[in-house]
Order: sequence, then C-alpha cells, then structure tokens
Amino acid sequence: MEKIRPISSMKTPRFAEIATFFRLPVINDLDKLDYCICGVPWDGGTTNRPGARHGPREIRNSSSLIRTYHPVSLKSPYDKFNIADIGDCPVNPADLLDSLKKIEFFYKRIVEKKTIPLSIGGDHLVSLPILRALAKDNPLALFQFDSHSDTWDSYFGGFKYTHGTPFRRAIEENLIDPTKYVILGLRGGLYDPEDLKWAIDQGVTIITIDQYYKMGFEESMKIVKKIIGDAPAYLTFDIDGIDPTFAPGTGTPEVGGFNVREAQLIIRELNNINFVGADLVEVSPPFDVNSMTSLVGATMAFEILCTMTKSN
Repeated sequence: MEKIRPISSMKTPRFAEIATFFRLPVINDLDKLDYCICGVPWDGGTTNRPGARHGPREIRNSSSLIRTYHPVSLKSPYDKFNIADIGDCPVNPADLLDSLKKIEFFYKRIVEKKTIPLSIGGDHLVSLPILRALAKDNPLALFQFDSHSDTWDSYFGGFKYTHGTPFRRAIEENLIDPTKYVILGLRGGLYDPEDLKWAIDQGVTIITIDQYYKMGFEESMKIVKKIIGDAPAYLTFDIDGIDPTFAPGTGTPEVGGFNVREAQLIIRELNNINFVGADLVEVSPPFDVNSMTSLVGATMAFEILCTMTKSN
C-alpha cells in the first residue's frame, strides 16, 4: 500500500486546498491506519466561556503551517506510520448525555481496529467517553497537562458531567489507575480545598506549577515518568495549562502558566511512555487573538503526535 503523506507544501502552497489536520488526507477506512487524528467538536460540558466546539476546525486551519519533520529529531511520524484525518466524531449539541454515548460508540470502532487516536476537542469532558472506549478492559495510566484538576464532583446542584468533572468520573468508573495518574501545572484558586483532597486521597500525584518551578524540569519529569512507568497510558493536554499570554482563546484561562517552549519540552520528555491515545482540548476560537491559540494547539498536537510515535 502506498504510504500516506501530507500534501507537499513545496508543490501546493499551505494556504491552498481544503483544511485537514496537518494537511493529511481524510481517510475513514481504519484498516489502512496505524494512527488517526479526529475532531470532537463539542463543548456541552463548558461552565464558563464556550466555543471549544469550534476548536477542531480552527486547529485544522492552523495546522497547515506545521511542517512534516520534527525540528529536533529531524524525524517524521509519517515516515514510520500511516496516519490520517478521519473527520469529526458525531455529537449532539442539544443533548449532553447523548453526545457522551455517540463519542464513546465512535471510539469503540477505533479501538476495535487497533488504531491509536489523537483527538482534538472540544471541551475537557470529551476525554471521558474516549476513555470509556479505550479503557473498557483495563484502567490506563494518565498524564494530564492542565491548570485545573478536573476532578470536581459536581456543579450547579449536583450535575455530574461538566468539563470540571471528567477525571473524577473516570476514576469512579475504573477507567484510569489513580496511582499512575499525574497532573502537571495546577494553578489558580479553588472553590474548596476538598477539590484536590479527593484526588490526592485516591492516589493521584499533583505537581502544581509552583512545585514544578521549585523542583525544576528534570526532577519534575523524573517523577512523572517513574509514576507512569511502562503502563499503557493516555495523554490529555488542556490548552489552559499554557499561560493566556500565549493561548488566550480558552474557556477558563489562568494566569501564571507555562510558556509554549516549556510545554514543548515537557511533551518531548514523555517519548518513552506507552501512549495508547491522547487528546488536546479547550481551544476556544471565539476568544482567540489572531489565531494564536489555534496555532499553539496545532503545534502542541504535532508534538504529541511525535511523542506518541517516538518521532521526536
């Protein structure tokens, strides 16, 4: 079978053709793919600024600027694996629970074909139905780059499904192993100290951004890699982990975050972890400035893809 490649920007300019993730072809036949990139255009779990439903479309557009070879390794994920854009997952903007079912069903097909997904959201609640599909047999380890833990119990009178609750539900449903779960980058105020205490009591490791800067990059990443080890793992990257100076287009911005360079180094350091899936979420184009956040999202999505495929 002919190798699947992005459109060459040396033959067709990057502003031309229909926008896809990294200028890859759209292929729905998962039997042809080792990895797939999928949009999840849904933000029904958002409790603050909406708009992440538009994230996949704008990240596709910005990803036309991403070249095919990693700038450090000089390797390309497309040399080793067949990777394509498989379009968007079906969602229901009028029904949250129906959307969760649709997303889970869609990803079960991906799992059955043994294709590894990189998903572009969408708000952070989309991680839950994806994990329901990927971890249906055994719980996964989890690395979460985020300014919030997203382990709250409920919002607004006991509602259990928002972008602030997915990983509490995932622990309760035995989708992730809390003893192999690391959250990196927490900052900002809390509604209640109990929000973090519950996660810590389950065995989750939390490295706040203040702890990260106190320990330094190398020590922090040693902790991450030791805890996750060689277990099958999932990577979830919330764009609000990056400071809003660099990524203003997001639903719940928190100042005092990582810069983009730091985020790139963190993701690159994870290239020996056995990731069986990943997502990048919470890019909200209506709040973006000059497509800055969409470009950061596209750049980090490529870093994640290279880490998953050991191409960095």
